Amino acid sequence: MTDLGIDFAQKVLDEQPFSRLLGARITAFADGAATLEVDIRDDLRQQFGYAHGGLLAYAADNALTFAAGTVLGPAVLTGGFSVQYLRPARDGTLRAEAYVVHAGRRQAVCRCDIYVVGKHPGSAADTADTADTADAAEGEGGAELCAVAQGTILTAPPRTDA
Repeated sequence: MTDLGIDFAQKVLDEQPFSRLLGARITAFADGAATLEVDIRDDLRQQFGYAHGGLLAYAADNALTFAAGTVLGPAVLTGGFSVQYLRPARDGTLRAEAYVVHAGRRQAVCRCDIYVVGKHPGSAADTADTADTADAAEGEGGAELCAVAQGTILTAPPRTDA
């Protein structure tokens, strides 16, 4: 939908208390794609010092849904999604880049790549068992692919309590 813009998307994200708690932000939102970013903080880590897998799943879920919202409209919900963790994320910013693979009238199938950008994601020893070094995907600005996700997003009736 062309009438929805990034300011509207950020407003919707800010209406989610959990997203505000995490400090999530929408950095791209248009034409079947959305990007969500969350800074990795100490209180978002698991016991080994890596970003908690739930944080990566959160980023994927919201990025998938916002990407679908660009084509289905603002009333959307996640029907289901799966995440494959490729390597741990330690420091920097998580960037979830989602895009619509196929959209119908009432649902969209989307994919998402979750990167860590900024500081190093983990040492070579940390990632040796989870990903082959030759397969390490590096994007612009030192981004390293940490997880991939795919989901189905469904249209939902508009809220009547808002």
